[in-house]
Formats: sequence, structure tokens, C-alpha cells
Amino acid sequence: MDPITITEAQQDYLNNHKWAVLATGRTDGSPQVSQIGYAWNGKDFAISVKSYTAKWKNALRQPKVALLIHDGRKQLIVYGEVQCVDQDPQRAELTERVFQVLTDDPNFKSDEAFIKMMDDEQRTIFRITPTKILMNE
Repeated sequence: MDPITITEAQQDYLNNHKWAVLATGRTDGSPQVSQIGYAWNGKDFAISVKSYTAKWKNALRQPKVALLIHDGRKQLIVYGEVQCVDQDPQRAELTERVFQVLTDDPNFKSDEAFIKMMDDEQRTIFRITPTKILMNE
């Protein structure tokens, strides 16, 4: 999959937000939506989810997803492909990235206690690579 071109305005918008609505597809074809926090690194999104949730099961079955990042009437919609990550060390690294953004602590580091918490909570990661971005201003 070739990377898409992301404008400076889109990059700024994604960098200055951290909450979105994630849409996945249920088995019957209807949408399932969830509010999520995300970490954007300029290429992909990392989202921490629990492995027993509908969004995890939906993404395993159908990896095409959409994200809506809105701010009042302004919005950015991302269509993308999700990679479901449930094995360390990649799971721990991506979860650390999410926690750094959501806790506003760029120095947050995972340790044994953090990994145990991820295991206890059945935390996994979506890595979403954008295939299309639409923005209205």
C-alpha cells in the first residue's frame, strides 16, 4: 500500500487533537462506533483497545475502518487499514506511544508493571494506516 499525501493543514489538525470516533463494521454490515483516544506520528495512528471488545473483533474480521476527528463543525475523516497488534514488544511500544499522548507525558515509559496492567486489562493495539483523508474547514 503506497502512503497517501497528507497536507500541512491535515498534519496540524491531527497533531492538535487526540480524540476521535472510530467506525468498524459488524458482521451484519452495520457500523459500530466508539470514541477513542489516538496517537498520530505523521504516518499512522495507534489506538489502545481491549481484545474482548466489538471493535477488536470487527477489525480482525474486516480491517477497513474510519476515524472522525471533529472540532465543532470542523472535521477530518480518515479511511484506513488496521493492523491488530497483540504481541510484545510492538504492543508495548505502541501502547507507550498512546499513553504519552493521552497523559500529556512525552517521557512516559512502559515497565514490567505497565505490561502486567496491559495483560490484566487485555489491552491490544490498532495501528491504522490512512488510505484516504477528507477535511472540511
